[in-house]
Amino acid sequence: MGTRPDPRTDARPAREARPAVAVATRTARIVVLVGFMIFFGVPLVWLLLAATRTNDDLLTGFPLAFGSVDNLVTAWRHLLSYNDGELLAWIWNSVVYSVGGLLLTLVACIPAGYAMATMRFRGRYALLLTTLVVMIVPGSTLVLPLFIEVSSMRLLNTPWAVILPMAFFPFGVYLTYIYYATSLPVALLDAGRVDGCSEWQLFWSIALPLARPIVSLVAFFAFVANWNNYFLPFVMLTDDQKYNLPVGLAALIQSAPGVHPVFASELPIYGPEIALAGVVTVLPIAVIFLFSQRSMIAGIFGGAVKD
Repeated sequence: MGTRPDPRTDARPAREARPAVAVATRTARIVVLVGFMIFFGVPLVWLLLAATRTNDDLLTGFPLAFGSVDNLVTAWRHLLSYNDGELLAWIWNSVVYSVGGLLLTLVACIPAGYAMATMRFRGRYALLLTTLVVMIVPGSTLVLPLFIEVSSMRLLNTPWAVILPMAFFPFGVYLTYIYYATSLPVALLDAGRVDGCSEWQLFWSIALPLARPIVSLVAFFAFVANWNNYFLPFVMLTDDQKYNLPVGLAALIQSAPGVHPVFASELPIYGPEIALAGVVTVLPIAVIFLFSQRSMIAGIFGGAVKD
């Protein structure tokens, strides 16, 4: 008679192989993450260091070398000398356009998402479907009808020509709808109605205080979209004093002799100045993200699980 195999002996190779597979998987993940970090991090580090160097150093020196603080100050002075300090006007315009559009976005998106999530009215599903469809449509395709509409209202080349279209943010409506539909207890609203609260009181006193994470998330996405918006201000504005930073930076690059040597110009705008302008454009978003990432993460996962 044959001897039956011991199952404990046969299980040993499988148990011994599991740690090796786990180590290989973990190593592969680390390699992939490090690769992505290098791919996306090196250009950012170069951008931060380029403003501290001279234009000759950028062309001939080591790409990731640090220059000096004096070079950084000189590049900033050159930027401020462009068209008598237009850079400061562009920064202020970006703040006005982004914050103005953000406030209108929150006023429109949060109540709209709450209404679609908690109320039952005729046309609700059609409205939600329209919101989803508009999210898919590229924003550039809406610029022409928006331009015609703003032109008919005689708002071209005014801040309202940029702020009002920026307030149109269907993605924020959808995020708010998902959050309220999955995270707001219906029994809480029913208790408020029993106590005699109106729908506005329910929203203002109960729903809105509970929606701080999603408000932070929508606000961040809206601010980033508004701050980086190039095509809309480019179409709506004709006065360079009213440009925002992306449009102004493009105009600065177009007139810089360091980028286009064929253009005869005495402007001291070269590689370090353009890199510093890019840092100025990115810095507000990075600062806001660092200080609000906890609230944004809470907003992202707030509607992930339904009790």
